[in-house]
Amino acid sequence: MTCQAIVRLNNRLGLHLRAAANLVKTASKFKSRIFIGYGPQLANAKSLLALLTLAVTYGMDVRLFAEGDDAVQAVHAIKDLIENEVNRFV
Repeated sequence: MTCQAIVRLNNRLGLHLRAAANLVKTASKFKSRIFIGYGPQLANAKSLLALLTLAVTYGMDVRLFAEGDDAVQAVHAIKDLIENEVNRFV
């Protein structure tokens, strides 16, 4: 199964180290392969270094992709983290 979503990064600091670490922690709970796309780049959401190389800034849209049995749950969890739990990203 696959699932996709587009999410706007609402954190004024962008996808910085602590925010990326929280995202990796959330993504690692799922068995699915999870990717985040920004511009022409695509990064493994379970890799801190890969996420940091995206250099996503405030207000930018990212694409979430997941493939696997729990893909829908993974995308929803990451989308919720990015959209609603902004305080975890500060």
